[in-house]
Amino acid sequence: MSHQAIAAAPWARALRRASTSRILSRHRLSSQHLPRAPFVQLQRSINTTTPQRATLSHTQETGFPFTEALVNTKTPQTLTEKIVQAHAVGLPDTKVVRSGDYVQIRPHRFMSHDNTWPIAKKFMSLGATKVNDPKQMVVALDHDVQNISETNLTKYTQIEAFAKKHGIDFFKAGHGIGHQVMVEELFVWPGTLCVASDSHSNMYGGISALGTALVRTDGAAVYSTGKTWLQVPPVAKLTLTGTLPPGVHGKDVIVFLCGMFKDDVLNHAVEITGSEETMASLSIDERLCLSNMSTEWGALAAIFPIDETLKRWLRFKATEAAMFKDQTVQERISHEKIDELYANPIKADQGARYAKQLYLNLSSLSPYVSGPNSVKVSTPLSELGPKNIKVDKAYIVSCTNSRASDLLSAAKVFQDAAKANGGEIPKIADGVKLYVAAASKNEQDIAEAQGSWQTLLDAGATPLPAACGPCIGLGTGLLEDGEVGISASNRNFRGRLGSRNAAAYLASPAVVAASALNGVISGTIDYKAPANYAGVDYGFGNGIADTTESELGSVLEQLESLIDRVESTVSESPSSSTPTVSKSYPGFPEKISGEIIFIDKDNLDTDNIYPGKYTYQDNMTMEDQARVCMSNYDPNFGQVVKPNDILVSGFNLGCGSSREQAATAILASKIRLVIGGSLGSIFARNGINNALLGLESPRLVERLRATFTPSDKVPTLRTGWTLTWDITRSVLEVQEGENGDRWEEKVGEFPENLQEIIAVGGLTEWVKKEIAKSEV
Repeated sequence: MSHQAIAAAPWARALRRASTSRILSRHRLSSQHLPRAPFVQLQRSINTTTPQRATLSHTQETGFPFTEALVNTKTPQTLTEKIVQAHAVGLPDTKVVRSGDYVQIRPHRFMSHDNTWPIAKKFMSLGATKVNDPKQMVVALDHDVQNISETNLTKYTQIEAFAKKHGIDFFKAGHGIGHQVMVEELFVWPGTLCVASDSHSNMYGGISALGTALVRTDGAAVYSTGKTWLQVPPVAKLTLTGTLPPGVHGKDVIVFLCGMFKDDVLNHAVEITGSEETMASLSIDERLCLSNMSTEWGALAAIFPIDETLKRWLRFKATEAAMFKDQTVQERISHEKIDELYANPIKADQGARYAKQLYLNLSSLSPYVSGPNSVKVSTPLSELGPKNIKVDKAYIVSCTNSRASDLLSAAKVFQDAAKANGGEIPKIADGVKLYVAAASKNEQDIAEAQGSWQTLLDAGATPLPAACGPCIGLGTGLLEDGEVGISASNRNFRGRLGSRNAAAYLASPAVVAASALNGVISGTIDYKAPANYAGVDYGFGNGIADTTESELGSVLEQLESLIDRVESTVSESPSSSTPTVSKSYPGFPEKISGEIIFIDKDNLDTDNIYPGKYTYQDNMTMEDQARVCMSNYDPNFGQVVKPNDILVSGFNLGCGSSREQAATAILASKIRLVIGGSLGSIFARNGINNALLGLESPRLVERLRATFTPSDKVPTLRTGWTLTWDITRSVLEVQEGENGDRWEEKVGEFPENLQEIIAVGGLTEWVKKEIAKSEV
């Protein structure tokens, strides 16, 4: 099915080419890098005024310099915009929140895990003595629970004592993975904004909340003030049609989306919709899986509608809570509260504008496998299976896919095989190790009652605690050099599940179980390809049969959305040929210069930059961080880089987890400025909060790739090119080697209020300064 759509230039270019004509293309919408939070390119929206925009002064209470209240003509809102509006503070009554706006928010809930102690130390370093709203906070220890070293146990004791002191809900190691705890205990509530200092906060969208990630420094700000900042992302609409076939799971849906719409929702919120019949084919557990792994898709959030499927799930939870008085969840759910929710459920307005629209026909989907070593490589199992790829280790773990329904699906593989084995549960293949860990103790209890847990143990599975474990590359059973693993978790980045010299695949729990049973990547007997199968039906638009009217309407809608957001962020100054001189905050440099070191890699993720095995070693000095920086990508990085180099990489730089050390390790390597074709939003946020500067320049990346051919490529290349960022003129100056071309590029302004944060050493120091001022 063909669809007309806008093919916009990358957003970084749109800032300086906003007046150029838009190109209509058929079949595929090229990636639109539209307003979002990464570093500099969008910062001019903070200080820019257009006819419909006016800046509001800060309130009396401590505010963030990102807060911007803008007066817009009232227009229909997306579900994302509505939820942010409901949790924004300091806005005038006439303000309608739109994509691209910076707002100060008070989240409904904030969850932290093993990173709570670093957050607590930041909080205490601010001079704060009291958590602003203890009921806003949840702490669940889940990442490094197999580590029984004195250092880790001391940290866990400190976290528990901190939570107890401040009256924060606390869940000990082994109770469950934080995101699962947030959902099953209903700290997350449909229609609310819930955040966590973990990149898989997107999972909350599975029960119709806007879930998105913050970082450690934000956590300290929320602890002390109850608030932080957010730039409202562009919103994509994903329309699902058809119904999910037997043997196809939510994991197959998201694995397919990651591979086929690779960068199309990068730094977007995704709103998922479909008919009642379509949505009923996706259980809440399937939705949680899809929303959870939307992080790997590149989305900042993925939210399902408040519908009848969710209502049935909530009714069950309310009845269960009423029957079992010892359950703490009864404090947060009742049938009366559900009635109130469904009396006026929050939903997108008719006519809400979306940055882009995608569709997928679930009925046409088959089992898919991701990898090796990339979530952006998705292959039908029907193509991968005949290759007989040997498996050494298999994992049914993580908050993505280890709920009771997932364990039941995996157990069924062995139970079906037992029917041809005289009723005896067969063992996993010789030489294969299968590891299982429930998403929570509660989910394990359910699996035990259903018999599926015992089935997996009878097959030879090794049980692990209800925690993250292998998913984060910690604890028992990690991949070793040369091994092949298949996992039901969410990431298969190189080195994520163990050795960087191993191959990692992702699949549904059923396919993982079948692969462990057979010793090679395999499918189950549940999926049967339909006769005359013609492949997956997906594309751009809403999946409804084309008419001239519908095609034109889709084009106009996306064009209006693009124009609105370009106009809201592009300066009204007459000509880019005479750059405006920006104000400079005292102590902030007017120029930054250095030699370009080039890492020619798209999707350079945070596991590449800072390996997961070091993430929860809180005693790592800056020298230690510099030593391990990029070691999962290039072990020789530290020998190549020099102080004041400028690091340039490809598109989606810094994707992956929310670990703050991905930014601080680069700073520790004496690099002050990073440039990418595009930047991962969480990495960008970490950069601002920790005083690492960054820019987006697709043109620079393209010039480097055109000059340095594949034969020149080394993991980290010293180019001999020099770059100067003239911050006062908002211009990049590039000298391509001693005798090469010299050119300039206009970039977005870096406003004085952000300069202040960088100049004082990051958001922690800025908040400390503001608290001190408020006490005078």
